Amino acid sequence: MTFSRDKWLAGAEGERPPLGQLGPDPWRLDPVTRAVMTALEAEGGEARFVGGCVRDALIHRSASDGDIDIATTETPDRVMAMMEARGFKVVPTGLAHGTVTVVAGGMHFEVTTLRRDTACDGRHADVEFTTNFREDAQRRDFTFNALSADLEGRVYDYFDGISDLNEGRVRFIGRPMDRIKEDYLRILRFFRFFGRFGVPPADPDAMSACSLLAKGIDGLSAERVRVEILKTLAVGDPAGVLALMRGARVLDRILPEARDLPRLRALVFLETRGLVLPGLGADSERRLAAVMDAEQAGPDLAEDLGERLRLSRSQTARISWMLEPVDSASWPNPDMEPGLLRRQLDAHGPERLTDRILLAWSRERAAELRPLAARTDRWRAVLECVQAWKDKPFPLTGKDLLARGFSGPELGAVLAILRGKWLDGDRTWTREEALAHLQSLPPPSSSPPPAHS
Repeated sequence: MTFSRDKWLAGAEGERPPLGQLGPDPWRLDPVTRAVMTALEAEGGEARFVGGCVRDALIHRSASDGDIDIATTETPDRVMAMMEARGFKVVPTGLAHGTVTVVAGGMHFEVTTLRRDTACDGRHADVEFTTNFREDAQRRDFTFNALSADLEGRVYDYFDGISDLNEGRVRFIGRPMDRIKEDYLRILRFFRFFGRFGVPPADPDAMSACSLLAKGIDGLSAERVRVEILKTLAVGDPAGVLALMRGARVLDRILPEARDLPRLRALVFLETRGLVLPGLGADSERRLAAVMDAEQAGPDLAEDLGERLRLSRSQTARISWMLEPVDSASWPNPDMEPGLLRRQLDAHGPERLTDRILLAWSRERAAELRPLAARTDRWRAVLECVQAWKDKPFPLTGKDLLARGFSGPELGAVLAILRGKWLDGDRTWTREEALAHLQSLPPPSSSPPPAHS
């Protein structure tokens, strides 16, 4: 009996033959990968690579997270027993949902028993195990995330995910409204994956469902929202994605202050295409700061973002630094004196100054339709100077000033003066020269009392 392709893709009963083939990807051909897969099938079970590693390999991209996901017909207890019997380290990372992590050869393999959903509340799902790959694929969000491949690279595609991937379509499996109600995080995932793989226009059914169900985002944990937002900001055109999110009434539910899309576009250009400098690239936290409405920016907003998104203390501190009001005294600019720039580098370090340079420069570019080439050259020179900065030890210590008779607050003030002069001189002093500068200063304001005989 034969089926038309449309009927076949719609879900004809029975296992389908593979529809695609992976290339010779290093992660798949790695002996450790092959050993793990072989072990999973050693006792009659079946295992396949699933999700992102298959999707990304089909379009010749590196896996987005570096880990390899595997689905198996074996139950978690059997997976653990088989792996441990062969000397692999196994971590029970999610036994309630059938997931264990196998650690081998510096690689991580998330091995999950095939599942089907039995109940969903919009945040979590109750599942039961199955041996049917199609049932497992059907519970995934988008067609190209439901792809699976065996050890030989043969790709199984139940929902036309290969075509969607090739055409830049981000399409839910089944009705978007139904899939979103199972887990409202899928709204944010839709926009993130559109940013990575989509070609405009976005799927109208998906956009409509995201808009109608946007209120469901309010019930998600801050941690899950944070992960999606930071990943979305790392895509090639985050400003375009945020504009889509605003149009669907999604963005205002999580980041209503994210309104400076022109500045974000300018920053993305500088990070990825305008400047080809070591260490520069997509930076989600910097992009988050760039898109904040200037009228609302400041430490209070940083603290609010930190709490709202459950950012770490270091993330919150960095964003607070980037959201401070721009002024000539504390922000680097192309007209800054070299000594002042060195003082800022000495106080804050090159990473923090790089953030401020890119943010100030992107604000300028967003305001000027045709920035002058000379201005661009000066900005680049400042950035290159910051990137070339290396820490150097100041040649004097507090002991040197104590020996000269300085103490208390006066010692700190004098040390700061000498350090400033050292920075003004491009940090070229030898220790002897630094001591000579110390000797040239007026003596301490109060001499120590004479010693008792």
